[in-house]
Amino acid sequence: MRAIRQEVLGGPDVLELRELPRPRPGPTEVLVRVTAAGVNPLDWKTRERGLFLGQPPFTLGADLAGVVAELGQGVTRFAVGDRVFGMPRFPAAAAAYAEYATAPSRQLARTPDGLSDVEAAALPMAALTAWQALVETADVGSGDRVLITGAAGGIGHLAVQIARARGAYVIGAASAAKHGLLNELGADEVVDHRRDELGAAARDVDVVLELAGGDAPVHALPTLRDGGLLVSVTSGGDAAAQAAAGRVRVKYMLVEPDRAGLEAIAELAQSGRLKVHVAATFPLHEAGRAHELGQTGRTQGKLVLTVD
Repeated sequence: MRAIRQEVLGGPDVLELRELPRPRPGPTEVLVRVTAAGVNPLDWKTRERGLFLGQPPFTLGADLAGVVAELGQGVTRFAVGDRVFGMPRFPAAAAAYAEYATAPSRQLARTPDGLSDVEAAALPMAALTAWQALVETADVGSGDRVLITGAAGGIGHLAVQIARARGAYVIGAASAAKHGLLNELGADEVVDHRRDELGAAARDVDVVLELAGGDAPVHALPTLRDGGLLVSVTSGGDAAAQAAAGRVRVKYMLVEPDRAGLEAIAELAQSGRLKVHVAATFPLHEAGRAHELGQTGRTQGKLVLTVD
C-alpha cells in the first residue's frame, strides 16, 4: 500500500510517499480501506517534535474514514463494506495517512448517511475534543454562558455547534476575518480576541473552552463568574490554574478514543445540527502542502487528505 512515512523529525519536506506492507487486523480489530484522513495540529507537532510517538520512523494521521476491508477475529460490530470513521489508538499511532489502517473495532463508529467520507474524516479528533470538554467535562446545558476561544478553528467551530445544540448561549472569540463563519454557525456573540481584552468583552461566563494556547487561558479567567470552569486542551492550563487562585476551576483534558462520543457526534451530524467546515482537501501525496497551510494558522475549519 501507499503511505506517508517520515524517517526523521523536521519540516513538511520529511513527509514522503512510500510503499509499505499492508497491515493485517489482529483479534477485535478491523482493516479499514482509508478514503480520507483528517489533518490536525497534532500532526505537525508530532512531525516536528515526535509528540506522543517519539522518534521516527512512523506514519502520521489520527483521524480516518473509509470502508471496512477485513475483519479480525471476534469482531461482531461491523461487516466488510461498512463505512466507518474514528480516531483509533490515540495517543498511539493510528497511521491514517495511508491507503489502509487497522483499528480496534470498538473505537470506530458507522459513518452516517448523508455525510461524505471527507466530512467524516474531519470530525473525530476535533469533534471528540469538543464533546468531551463541553459535555462530559463541563456538562454544558440550557442557559449556560459558554465562551470558546479559537472558535473558528478545527475544534472551535464544532464546539460552537455542540454548545448550541445543548442549549447554551455561545460567545465565540476569533479574529475579525473569521466572524462571518461564527455567525453562520449560530454563535450568539462574537469577539475579536486580537483587538479586545476578553475580560472586558465577555463577562459572567459559566464555562470557557480554551483552544488558543499560549497565555490565552490566563487572559480568559476574568470572563468567568465565581465558581466557573475553564477547560483547557493546551499546556497553558497549568498557568491558568495557578492564576485562578481557587476563584474558578481549571481542568486540562486530553481527548480519548470514544465510540459513544462518536455515535453522539454522528447523530448530531445526521440531524443537521453539526456541520463540519472543510477548508481544503489535498491528495495523500501532498500531505506536506496540507501541513504548510495548516501551520499558517489562518485556516477556518479542517483540512483533509483524500486517498484514492
